[in-house]
Amino acid sequence: MTVDAQLKKLTPVASSAIDAVTSFLEENGVDRTAVQKNHNEDIITATVTLDQAEKLFDTEIRQYTNVHVSNAQLFRASAQYSLPEDVAGVVSFVGDLVRVPSLHRGKRVPIPDDPNANTAADWPDSCSGLEVCKKSVNPAVLNQRYNISDAFDFTSGAAAQNSFAVAEFQGQYYDDKDLAKFSTGCNVNVTVDHVNGKDIQTGGVEAMLDIEYIKALSPEIPLTFYYQNEFSLLKWAEGLSNDEAAPLVHSVSYGNDEVQQTGADYIFSCATQFQKLGARGLSILFASGDQGVCGRSGCGLIKHHFHPDFPAACPYITAVGGTDFLEASTIGDEKAWTDGGGGFSDHFDIPAFQTDAVAKYKADPSALLPPQQMWNNTGRGYPDVAALGGEGNPYCVVAGGRAEGVAGTSASCPVTASVFARLNGIRLAAGKSPLGWLNPFIYKNEQAFNDVTNGKNSGGGLGGYGFKAIAGWDPATGMGTPNYGLLAEAVQALP
Repeated sequence: MTVDAQLKKLTPVASSAIDAVTSFLEENGVDRTAVQKNHNEDIITATVTLDQAEKLFDTEIRQYTNVHVSNAQLFRASAQYSLPEDVAGVVSFVGDLVRVPSLHRGKRVPIPDDPNANTAADWPDSCSGLEVCKKSVNPAVLNQRYNISDAFDFTSGAAAQNSFAVAEFQGQYYDDKDLAKFSTGCNVNVTVDHVNGKDIQTGGVEAMLDIEYIKALSPEIPLTFYYQNEFSLLKWAEGLSNDEAAPLVHSVSYGNDEVQQTGADYIFSCATQFQKLGARGLSILFASGDQGVCGRSGCGLIKHHFHPDFPAACPYITAVGGTDFLEASTIGDEKAWTDGGGGFSDHFDIPAFQTDAVAKYKADPSALLPPQQMWNNTGRGYPDVAALGGEGNPYCVVAGGRAEGVAGTSASCPVTASVFARLNGIRLAAGKSPLGWLNPFIYKNEQAFNDVTNGKNSGGGLGGYGFKAIAGWDPATGMGTPNYGLLAEAVQALP
């Protein structure tokens, strides 16, 4: 029995439920050819007109335009929607009907005019062709800090079987001219091998950051670029479920607060799709956010409650937090980036794979936990791991024809994804299955990460409250940052 067949058997959807939804659509004038089931047969998608949508869901549909980006337009319900009782009984929710997502923007960080100022003598400069980037994080810095060398290179022999991907939304595409300039300036070979989605070739800093760094650390692994104009995690996950040849590792630098989602039904429906993707052998990594513990919503002046990120706080994906070097421009120990997302979910309970790690953190007096009313003591902790992403030394990125500094967990995530894709190469070369859902492996191999024991992710929150980085796992930097050599040894020891 195939994995897909096993998934359908484990999570069956009654044919009567599917019939109820399809009949409802057809009875209201939706052409049968416009109605589709996804590969897992748990989502039904229909293409409808505005008039049909208003009739189907008993609501009013309006067009919304983002005030900052004129081409970011969406049609959404302007009032509460409803379904007939017999249909509502088999439907969790109607996706992407009421939620208006915020636009995601990379965090640009000015690079000092004097590129030689405070630059340590041993700071590697693989971007010698880009003068402004001498102080920035570049591929050579990452290779040195995260122990990525030819001594542990098992990827080349399995490159044809290996694969990874980035996902972009909301007009964030890439530009081949920028990739060529980065490749020449930083002495790497960065290309996009496959594209899934509309080709618009208008580079954005977010897309360029993701591509340039996931590929720079693993240039021999084929990269797929997924583009979707609408930021819908459920739609993206559905697309992967329908793609039988989906890449093995996925890096996604987008998210919102849990409280900004349509509701719990949307959160848990997305989580179900992530869980099924992991069971298929795919590794899904998400950035943990760039607003510290308060998230995009802010902590508030009255309740002052932290706002965990989604999907970073979902246990079925791997959340990647951000760090800075403890001493700027010196490759060595790291500290938690103050704006790195992290904390405890308000929707997901503590999963079994991290029960001991979370309990140990909370019992450590050095954690100096924030007041209990600010966070959920029974929630899933995140991030799971971390990587450089702070503003102490921003990443050198080429976007829009010029090199600039960019910071954020949007940098941390593709770097970490690239490391795990290399680890997949070890297993593939040995004739073994890919790692798939990463979290159980991560929490069983604490020794394979660079522990981060300094810093706090308070961000701009009131009172300076946040979670401290301490020995072992913590909700600021997770298990720490990757040590590829030690991780390679751990992977080789797996059956």
